[in-house]
Amino acid sequence: MDISKTICPDCKKPLKIARMACATCGMSMEGEFEVSPLARLSLEDQTFVIAFVRSHGSIKKMESLFGISYPTVKNRLNAISAALDKTFQAPSPNLYVLEQLSRGEISVEEALEKLS
Repeated sequence: MDISKTICPDCKKPLKIARMACATCGMSMEGEFEVSPLARLSLEDQTFVIAFVRSHGSIKKMESLFGISYPTVKNRLNAISAALDKTFQAPSPNLYVLEQLSRGEISVEEALEKLS
C-alpha cells in the first residue's frame, strides 16, 4: 500500500479501512479498521524494512542487497524510524497497573502504591 493511498486527498487526514473481504469465499466485514504504521510507509520503505528484517539487521547485507553505502543505509533507516515515530503512541506507563487492577491481580492499595 502506497502512503499516498492512506491519506485523504481532500483534508489530508489518515484514511481508515471501512470494509474487508475474503477473495476466496466472499465473506466480508464492515467497520472501522486502522492501517498499521508499517502499512503507512511507502512501498519502497516497506520493502526496505522487510529486507532489513530478513537480513537480521545486517547493514553489510543491506549494502550488498541494495548496492548502497553504509551511510545511505543508516540514513534510510533513520528516515523510516522517524516516519514510524510520528505514528507510534507508547501506552501510558500507568496502563499496565490499571489493567492488573481490573483483572484483580493486585489490590487498590497496591495499584495506588505503584501509581505514585
